Amino acid sequence: MRFHFQQAVRAFILLAFSVMLFKLHFTGEMTKFINPKYEGLSQSASILFLILFIIQTTRIWTVKEKEQHHHCDHDAHDHNCSHDHGDSPFNTKKLIAYLVIVFPLITGFLLPPKVLDASIADKKGGLAVLSNQKSENKQEEKAVANNNQHEEPVINEDLVDLSRIEDNVYTNEEYEQLIQQLEQSSTIEMNDNVFSTYYEEMHIDLDKFKGREINLKGFVYKEDGLEQNQLVLARFLITHCVADAGIIGFISELPEASSIEVNTWIEAKGVLDTTNYNGTKFPIIKITNWKKIKEPKEPYLYPISVKVL
Repeated sequence: MRFHFQQAVRAFILLAFSVMLFKLHFTGEMTKFINPKYEGLSQSASILFLILFIIQTTRIWTVKEKEQHHHCDHDAHDHNCSHDHGDSPFNTKKLIAYLVIVFPLITGFLLPPKVLDASIADKKGGLAVLSNQKSENKQEEKAVANNNQHEEPVINEDLVDLSRIEDNVYTNEEYEQLIQQLEQSSTIEMNDNVFSTYYEEMHIDLDKFKGREINLKGFVYKEDGLEQNQLVLARFLITHCVADAGIIGFISELPEASSIEVNTWIEAKGVLDTTNYNGTKFPIIKITNWKKIKEPKEPYLYPISVKVL
């Protein structure tokens, strides 16, 4: 029997990937990297890595008499066989390839997952990003208005209990009822499952929601140009994974703003109004009551998926 070191290394890498993915799911930390709707794919990947590991273990030990490759010229093996059976000499090229593969394993096991914070929001553009979102929402508003100018609004008085909906997957009817609840509510509850949808809807017509009470939670983000009594209550919205995370949030006004540290999570209640920042109209929350809270177990927001029936 002959032991193949490189085949053993490959088997170890496959097992390590399987264990790392399983660990992230077991601890619940996977949602700090991907949208929960992709957890099934990630779990499948963990199982696939485990299966590949089992297959790979059969290549670690081989019987010597089976080592000869009858389809290659043994005396000129290195020159005439273009494929690598894992027995070729270890060189710099292979070392670099292994380091690239092993690097995510090292960081995955040794470094705790870091939640995106105000420093990342600043790098992504901060309020400039929110300004662009506002511009895009205005364009969407015109398109919706043109499409619906001849349609009669449909009002369903028997609204379903949308809190029972899991995984942020709604039918068309449920989604329409969700928007109706927003338009009819005197107090807007910015719960995590509806936050991004309500946020987009409110930006289409800010004046429609002016004067309403609003409850929300987020982390504190500050930027040059804000008043001393202003800050941004921000959240990160993840569509697929943290690589596409975008910041959404509200400029908020309260007397203690200057004393609240960046990245502090707070839960606030206030009244919606509008303000201008760098020539762009923004919603602003005049906070009437607030408190510091711990960072939520699920700090990110995820968009709603509308199921086509």
